[in-house]
Amino acid sequence: MFSKWFGKKDTDNKVDAPEIMGLYLGGSFEIDPLKLRLIEPQLIIENAASQHLIQAVGEVHLDTGGKILRFYTDDDAFVQVVMDGGDTENHITDVKLWYFFDTQTVGNDQQWQQLVNSDISQPEYQLEQQTFSRVWNAVGEQSPPVAMTEKTYEQDGDVSETDQFVMLYERAIGEDEFESLMVSGEEKQVGNNLDRCRVISTGFNLQPADIRING
Repeated sequence: MFSKWFGKKDTDNKVDAPEIMGLYLGGSFEIDPLKLRLIEPQLIIENAASQHLIQAVGEVHLDTGGKILRFYTDDDAFVQVVMDGGDTENHITDVKLWYFFDTQTVGNDQQWQQLVNSDISQPEYQLEQQTFSRVWNAVGEQSPPVAMTEKTYEQDGDVSETDQFVMLYERAIGEDEFESLMVSGEEKQVGNNLDRCRVISTGFNLQPADIRING
């Protein structure tokens, strides 16, 4: 399904960031405005932009052998592309547009342990009077968040790494349509200190017809 995305144009990017589907650092794309008008009333997000400029790219290598690419835009959003078994468009299994909902600093070790051990992963998560159900359930009573490390490439040449502890939730918003919720504890070494925060994002699925690469 995802093998027929528009190809990317040539670029003089100095940063050797990952690319796929015509999405690349410094490039731009458009989400179908009609798609946004139809789905946005059912979502938590408001005033989503259709035009996006990619300002950073994240890459995550999963323990399962898969990969996640994230293309961060100027609208506090990112396109997340999940691949399994390879790095080509034929290996894409999921594409979503995510929007950051809330970011809170974690002040001390006790708060961080509570976040990672109990707050991130719950059977259900409440947000804006909506109930989301946990997607990644393990065998038994405990479903710990998934640990991953994201390598992020920025336009100015900066490259950094962030350790993340992530759980995915979703709720039905129509027939075969879902709004997704991602809760993440993020930890990054900054000098001699650890910068920790809780990040909440909401997103929805994209299909090939929903996105156009501008360049």
